[in-house]
Amino acid sequence: MHAVLERRDSVLVLPTGGGKSLCFQAPALVLDRAPDGRHGVAVVVSPLISLMKDQVDGLRVDGVSAAYLNSTQTMGERDAVVAALKRDEIRLLYVSPERLVGEGSHVFRRMLSQFSVRFIAIDEAHCISQWGHDFRPEYRQLGRLRDDFPDASFHAFTATATERVRGDIVNELRLQQPAVLVGSFDRPNLVYRVLRRGVLQQQISNILARHDGEAGIIYCTSRREVESVAEWLKSEGHAAVPYHAGLSDTVRARAQDDFIDERADIVVATVAFGMGIDRSNVRFVVHNGAPRSLEHYQQEAGRAGRDGLSAECVLIYSGADFVRWRQMLEGNGEWSDSSRTLLRDMERYAAGTRCRHRALVEYFGEAWTRGECGNCDWCLKELQAVDEATTVARKILSCVARVRQTWGVGHVTDVLHGKATDKVQAAGHDTLSTFGLLREESGAAIRGYIEQLVADGWLSREGDPYPVLRLTTEGASLLKGEGRCELYRQSEPRRSKSRTRGEGIVSSGADQALFDALRAVRLSLARERGVPPYVIFHDTTLRDMAQRKPSTQEDLHDIYGVGAKKAADFGAAFLDAIRAFQSGH
Repeated sequence: MHAVLERRDSVLVLPTGGGKSLCFQAPALVLDRAPDGRHGVAVVVSPLISLMKDQVDGLRVDGVSAAYLNSTQTMGERDAVVAALKRDEIRLLYVSPERLVGEGSHVFRRMLSQFSVRFIAIDEAHCISQWGHDFRPEYRQLGRLRDDFPDASFHAFTATATERVRGDIVNELRLQQPAVLVGSFDRPNLVYRVLRRGVLQQQISNILARHDGEAGIIYCTSRREVESVAEWLKSEGHAAVPYHAGLSDTVRARAQDDFIDERADIVVATVAFGMGIDRSNVRFVVHNGAPRSLEHYQQEAGRAGRDGLSAECVLIYSGADFVRWRQMLEGNGEWSDSSRTLLRDMERYAAGTRCRHRALVEYFGEAWTRGECGNCDWCLKELQAVDEATTVARKILSCVARVRQTWGVGHVTDVLHGKATDKVQAAGHDTLSTFGLLREESGAAIRGYIEQLVADGWLSREGDPYPVLRLTTEGASLLKGEGRCELYRQSEPRRSKSRTRGEGIVSSGADQALFDALRAVRLSLARERGVPPYVIFHDTTLRDMAQRKPSTQEDLHDIYGVGAKKAADFGAAFLDAIRAFQSGH
């Protein structure tokens, strides 16, 4: 905020839900007047129309003069915004990158230059970098704005940027001696788990059982899978909606609105969904398939628990995910050294056997200063050490050698499991000494061991389009009896472990009942005003009310997230609900 007020260019990296928006919204309200006597306007570059609307709705409820200009507005609505700019009434103006630097945008920039642009905030700034995970060519052109707005400072905001991406942002935006501010990437309220894909519907059902009636997002890698999972969930009685790029704009907008307005609790989506989604009470995010990078995973998983309360992030994956990504990236011309590196880092995380919080934090260049996080499958001891792990590893390595290092994970798994498939019999591998050597293990467990051996460097996965397993130098040494290794198997988490350092959103059954009553009041107020419920109050605020039970307007000012305007606008409704609840109990 000080960098903005001091008109010094900046790059800010904070995790999803970490408060990036506040860092440009608050300064826009308190800047001194410009030399021409106007308050002027702060321009916010936002990549999604839905994100613009949500942020502007929230600001207006808080009494802030904000507006957006985009293609969904009528000519009259756009004219009204321009008129308000001329009257110096708007503090924050949200626009898309295309409107600023796209075809014919010079007319818009010329008009905007008349209104004392104080600073330009670029949200989701990682889109500028080809090393980022959502590269968008139009973002690359934003550096041209320097020429049109020489007196404005420039500020880049993102939730996911490695040091390399941060450098790219500075260069492309032509930032001048910027303050580069990197907050912690750790989200201690999130429980991270990784599961190897087994019976998918059962795995999802187990997760949903820990979050009955709570909001969540399930990400899938294909449109077909989105549709099938959404249909299955609806048949099971869940309020679920599908979301992917193959649906019409109208259907997608309705699905997003249903989720944000709490008419639907679960969105099943491709990664097309979610950038900037600000529903604060998402209690779980499930990835049915590994994303293409840890940047993608950190941002998508980070949509859980934005209110700071407990939330669960589960990655369900198989080794085939990474083969599929490579084929997809090669097919559309995006396969490169950078995409290969990003995919390999994702694979290491998925197959890794150490603290998930630590792995994510260190990936983004932050030193890990805590011990065990106590909030991931590793630190919760949900991964069990395999007895005689080195012996198990040697059996696997021996099988890879016996099939002459020319077969992939699935085939080697079948041989070790003792499955005489057509391919196994045709190759004569049902006669090998390693056939059925791990018959007592499940196929999913054997695959998991193989993936751990690949992640730890005992095996490599090589070749196109169907990669085969090969022994590394270290693997060959282990097979000869030199050294030892560790392997782990997964156990299903107990239901109580889904929470973060405590049980539930509130501390008692009575408080939970009041919390639910307050949610109903919030929903009613939101529907009256045509805004998402979180714009009224976040769950964190309702939890505080449920536990402290304020009885006066003055008491409300001590509740987390209640300012003077919201207390005046909404306080009476919530105080009435608390009094009614207490008289009935």
